[in-house]
Amino acid sequence: MTTSTYSYSYLIGVDGGGSGTRVVLADANGIELARATGGPSGLALGVERAWQAIDATISRAFGSAGLPFEWSACALGCGLAGVNHAGWLAQFHESAPEGCALVVESDALTTLLGAHGGEPGVIVALGTGSIAASLDSRGQVRIAGGYGFPSGDEASGAWLGMRAAVHLQHVLDCRAPADDWSRALLECTGVGDRDGLVVWLSAANQTGYAALAPTVFQHRNHPFAERLLQEAGREIEKMVRALDPGRIMPVALCGGLAAPLEPFVPETLRARLRAPLADSAAGALQLARRAAAGKSRVAR
Repeated sequence: MTTSTYSYSYLIGVDGGGSGTRVVLADANGIELARATGGPSGLALGVERAWQAIDATISRAFGSAGLPFEWSACALGCGLAGVNHAGWLAQFHESAPEGCALVVESDALTTLLGAHGGEPGVIVALGTGSIAASLDSRGQVRIAGGYGFPSGDEASGAWLGMRAAVHLQHVLDCRAPADDWSRALLECTGVGDRDGLVVWLSAANQTGYAALAPTVFQHRNHPFAERLLQEAGREIEKMVRALDPGRIMPVALCGGLAAPLEPFVPETLRARLRAPLADSAAGALQLARRAAAGKSRVAR
């Protein structure tokens, strides 16, 4: 991949995770023109799949704005899950469409930029995966969590869903009695017995497990679900404490599970929570400005 000098008509911010892609399209001055959503583009699901989802979602945004889409007119800022894997990140850059300008960072950084407007603060991004990040007064960025599925990403949708699947396992072999929650899990997985669940588990990825997470909230009064949600709240507090032990910075919970999990965050932290100023796609738009200012484009 090489670069050449160019100018761009459009800035595009991309927030890509394991369950979906969110795009904001703006003109060269940063004035928002359209937004669109699409399929997952977290790099753990494959670089080719990520670019397909990004391409389709950007095309949808241009269609909503009534504009023609050409990569050569675009400066692209991406905040993606999985960029901490150097091999995936390198492959993503190598697979970039010819003609666009591109800056790629973690979805944690773009969430941080969006939530606090570039000012000091802490975020915990809670979606299919999870990660916490902070920006201090010296401009230093720190990260906690975010080690990925299946061993990390505490309090995420995939993390909750994997533990919900354990409840279903216990029910199917009579270690626990059947209940409304287990019936909801059977419906979500589409299985009817132990053998069916074994097949489902062998094929499930982070997106599949995250699809089970809503049942945990729907059955929050179930003793196991309640303990699980309380544990998720404590894991969120641990990440924040690691990044801000002095408890001096504002904290924003972000992502699709932010609101559902907020009631389970310990009260000492809940009192410090602030609503995010903007989302991760808006933070990624700041990266797109950086890409455009560099006036370099992907060429082969």
